[in-house]
Amino acid sequence: MPWIKSEFPIFETARKEGRPLIFLDNASTTQKPQCVIDAIAGFYAGYYANVGRGLYWPATAASSGYDQAREKVRVFIGASSKKEVIFTSGTTDAVNKVVNSFLLPRLEQGDEVLVSEMEHHSNFVPWQHACQSKGAQLKVIPLDAGLNLDLSKLASMLTDKVKVLAVTAISNTLGVKNDLKKIIKLAHQYNIKVFVDAAQLPLSAKINVQNMGCDFLAFSGHKAFGPTGIGVLYGKQVLLENMSPLAYGGGMVQQVTIDKTIMADLPTKHEAGTPNIAGAIGLAAAIDFINLVGVEEIGKHSAELRKYAVERLSEIEGLTLFAKDAKTTAILSFTIEGIHPHDIAAFLTEKGIAVRAGHHCTHPLTHKLDIGGTVRVSFNIYNSEEEVDFLKNTLDEIKSFFL
Repeated sequence: MPWIKSEFPIFETARKEGRPLIFLDNASTTQKPQCVIDAIAGFYAGYYANVGRGLYWPATAASSGYDQAREKVRVFIGASSKKEVIFTSGTTDAVNKVVNSFLLPRLEQGDEVLVSEMEHHSNFVPWQHACQSKGAQLKVIPLDAGLNLDLSKLASMLTDKVKVLAVTAISNTLGVKNDLKKIIKLAHQYNIKVFVDAAQLPLSAKINVQNMGCDFLAFSGHKAFGPTGIGVLYGKQVLLENMSPLAYGGGMVQQVTIDKTIMADLPTKHEAGTPNIAGAIGLAAAIDFINLVGVEEIGKHSAELRKYAVERLSEIEGLTLFAKDAKTTAILSFTIEGIHPHDIAAFLTEKGIAVRAGHHCTHPLTHKLDIGGTVRVSFNIYNSEEEVDFLKNTLDEIKSFFL
């Protein structure tokens, strides 16, 4: 779809300024279409006010826009009620809400929490810290030789001691997509609650939390064409109702007296203070854009580019691709023997190619692989095979320069 790239003004700005930009760092964040930028600017310029408080027209318009954004998220992820959609500042904030408000009050010495070996630090460190504070044990689900989760090992780790299993939908380093339905079904046999880090999922596949069966799920708006500072925590209604708020303040209370406070109903119970109204409105516009293009189309395009990149980069001698057979995802990591990943990234930058180099906030994974880091490329709807060809040719130049 040639028209897609024109929807993202950064590429036109770069062209006019004579600064080439091939953006291949989409696992970190995504560029913003004009409709998202317009929605945010339209709120600030046209009907800015706080939500849920005033009766004057900008306040009612802002409140309506904020509520409509929640409904769009509900439909987007297949939740049964808007009460199950909590706005957060991002995936990291959502993880910490669940750790501190759901897990910690229920965690005792001798209990266990399971995470995988491929988790981002945001879905590893909070669970680890909680276990250490309560004398519980964090257990790590290992990967098999193909760098997929070893589900046979997982099955043997599931016991009545396990309180939560936290797992990523897609590895932000490897691009491996986990079989969430199978994992969740296994865990629920032991009444284990499952938290899904879906940060990399919204542009890869259609999300349906009811079909998936997860207890909690989180993602960040900025990785799905939306603005930074806005994210979503989905939780089953009964679980969110039984959770105490992580933060207290205005907007999340029903009644306050000297003696006691009665909390508001979901979802505002878990949204203390003035929310990120512009972020929610921007996320709603991003969801409209995703629906216009089609999640399946975006995911298919990115996965085909990954497959093409595997073919082209495999031609380079000394280049190692990790989890190269991973299907239907947009993320691909590699190393080149004798060249540091940061040197590769710096050279690519000079050519206008934006990639990520390093551990990608997955130290346990890179330690397992016994590497100091990788170069990661990650694709999106505005990328093309021509850009992959340019990447391959530039990597050939890098080899000639360094070796």
